Amino acid sequence: MTIADIDPAALWLAAGLALGIAELLVPGVFLIFLAIAAGVTALTAWAIPELPVGLQLAEFAVWSVACVMIGRRWYRDFPVESDAPVLNAPTLRLRGQIVTVTTPIIGGEGRARLGDGEWPVRGPDANIGTRLRVAHVDSGILLVEPIGNGD
Repeated sequence: MTIADIDPAALWLAAGLALGIAELLVPGVFLIFLAIAAGVTALTAWAIPELPVGLQLAEFAVWSVACVMIGRRWYRDFPVESDAPVLNAPTLRLRGQIVTVTTPIIGGEGRARLGDGEWPVRGPDANIGTRLRVAHVDSGILLVEPIGNGD
């Protein structure tokens, strides 16, 4: 018995199962879409046994692209909730932090201490020791603003 003697539907089904198992072993939210495409191709190969291999491969390619695009849209519409939404965005974590001016801010530029480091800052003119809040970070420069009255 050679591979040519095996039913194409069975081969596609085996490929789909192998891809599904691979997704379970190494989850990456990608192989499952290829497994679905292989399953649909298996159904077509079962329904139309005389379908040429070239058309089966083309169908698999089309279904793969369609499934991946649908999957990407689905994951974009249902984002993962996180306890630390800025975990991988270090500059976003700096927003709202309080800095202390170490070099006077004159003409909108100076330096300030944040944690154990000193950063270049832009903001309103301020003397040494003035406490300001980080409003934004732009290319490694802290954009600061005065602390509100309630703080």
